[in-house]
Parts: sequence; structure tokens; C-alpha cells
Amino acid sequence: MAIELNEIRVGDDLVGEAGAYADALSLLSEGSVHRRFDPYLDIDWEDPDFDADAAPERWILTVSGEMLGPHRWYRALPRERQIAIGKYRQSNIAKVGLQFELLLISGMIQHTYRLPNGSPEFRYCTHEIIEECNHNLMFQEMVNRIGIDVPGMTPWLKTLLGYVVGPAGALFPNLFFMGVLAGEEPIDHIQKAILRSGEEVHPIMRSVMAIHVAEEARHISFAHEFLKQRVPQANPVHKLGLSMALPIIMFALGRAIVTPPRAFFAEAGIPHSVRREVFYGSPDSRQAFADFFADVRALAAEIGLLNPISRRMWKVLGIDGPTTRFRSEPLRRTAS
Repeated sequence: MAIELNEIRVGDDLVGEAGAYADALSLLSEGSVHRRFDPYLDIDWEDPDFDADAAPERWILTVSGEMLGPHRWYRALPRERQIAIGKYRQSNIAKVGLQFELLLISGMIQHTYRLPNGSPEFRYCTHEIIEECNHNLMFQEMVNRIGIDVPGMTPWLKTLLGYVVGPAGALFPNLFFMGVLAGEEPIDHIQKAILRSGEEVHPIMRSVMAIHVAEEARHISFAHEFLKQRVPQANPVHKLGLSMALPIIMFALGRAIVTPPRAFFAEAGIPHSVRREVFYGSPDSRQAFADFFADVRALAAEIGLLNPISRRMWKVLGIDGPTTRFRSEPLRRTAS
């Protein structure tokens, strides 16, 4: 009798979790209907102030959120060179965002293609695909108006991910949505830091970031909810594998998304020593990268993916640290 009662209790728990998951997806879907943006209606591209060459000093990289912006080498450059590097950097970030979201769309389509009738994921995933398509229009419009032929991702990475990400959405959905977080969390973290800082940036960039942050909040929430629903139900061996895969995916894909391609360093004339220091060669830069994943570490703890082995991997990769109390909690550090 005890076994039967336990079976009933487990069954009720699963039904309750499925209902809560469906409710969360319904809320996200309603948000996509009532809190959505159109890049050609909500950004006044023809406003003279939106011209890429209007008040060009607004392209100078910010101190907040930007890894190169506060560096003494960049700050010592002539104003015109700071502007040129800033325009290239922001344009390339937009191109990387576009390429990543195209990959995300391909995986989401593969995932959605296999969903059964009645699945609450179908509606939300389709809303997200539509929003990501609008983001791509917005990013490409920004790149076109700046007028620099930027490459975006490193060519080998772009090719590799093109072959891997789409099939992963169908065959390995847990790994796919971990990859989604590895790309979205750092970009979201950087854009929020810039918007929260109040520093002056070009209105094209500010408008694009504001829309992207608003809608990515739903996309990141869905990836979290998806993993909360699926991972705890995995068998122990599978869960152990996922616990080890998570920090590797965050480190590898996060680095690939955040680090500019070699073409950027060549165009900007950035010395190797500066490149190394700015991008993960100094304690501050390594800490900044680790901070991108505070929410993911909190998620890992919640869904049972932190164990002695995986904790060691987070530490070895240099992306361990505190977890957040709630998603998107601003990091606060106390001077020692």
C-alpha cells in the first residue's frame, strides 16, 4: 500500500509540475502578444539624430558593460580613433547577435517541428522565433546604417555552429537550451550594464539594446523554465553528464560569443598585450566573464546540476562564483 501511495504522490507531483510549466509558458506567450516590438515601427530610423554620423562621439565605447572601453590604451587614443573603433565594435556585436539568433532560430524550428498537438511549447516557441526574426531585421539594419562590412563571428566558429546547433534543437534539447543561455546571458548582461549606467550612447544602439533586453527577458526565462522542467526528470547518469556539460558549454560558447574576431583586432590596431589583458588575461576580465553566468549557476543549483565534479569544473574553467537570489539581480561587490 505504501508503494501505491508513493506512486500516486509522484504522479501527482509530475502533473502539478506540468501544469505549472504550462502556466509559465502561457504567461510568456501572452507577454509576446501584449508586450512586443516591431523594429520598423518602434525605432525611428529616419530621425536625423539616428544618422550613424550624427554626434559621432556617442559611438565611443562606454566604461560600463564594455570590456575594451575602460582600458587605458583605448582611453588614450585620439577621439577620432576611439569613434572608429567604437563603431566597428558595436556593429560587429550586432552582427554576432544576428548570426547567433539565426542559429537559435534553426534549433528552435527543429525542436518545434517535433512537438505534439496540444503542447504549450509550440505556441511560445513560435512567438520566440518571430521575435528573433525581428531582432535579426533590427541588427542588420543597424549594421547597414553604420556602413562597415563587419564579419561577426570568427569564420570557423560560424561554420561549426551552423552544422551543430540546428540538429541539437531536435536531438539534444537540453544541451541546445544550455547553448542558448551561453549565448544570451553574456549579451544580456552587457546590454543591461550599459543601459543601467546612464552613459551616453548613440540612439540607434540604445533603441536596439532596449528592445533586445525587453524581449530577451522572455527568451531567457523560457530556457530556464525548459531546463527546470526537463533536467530533474533525467536519470542519474544523464544528469551527471549534463552537470559536466553545462560549465563547458558556458565557457566555450560564451567566450566565442563575447570575444571579437581577429579582424577586429587587426582593424583597430590593438596590441597583443592589450588584447590579452582585456579579453580574459587579467583578474578583472576573468571576473567579468565569470559574472555573466551567475544566473546560470543559480539555475544549476536549483535543478541539481551542482555536484563535487561539476563544481570543480566550474572552478577549473574560471567561471565559478556566487549565485544570484533572483534572475537578473545586479551584482554588488563589497570592497575588502
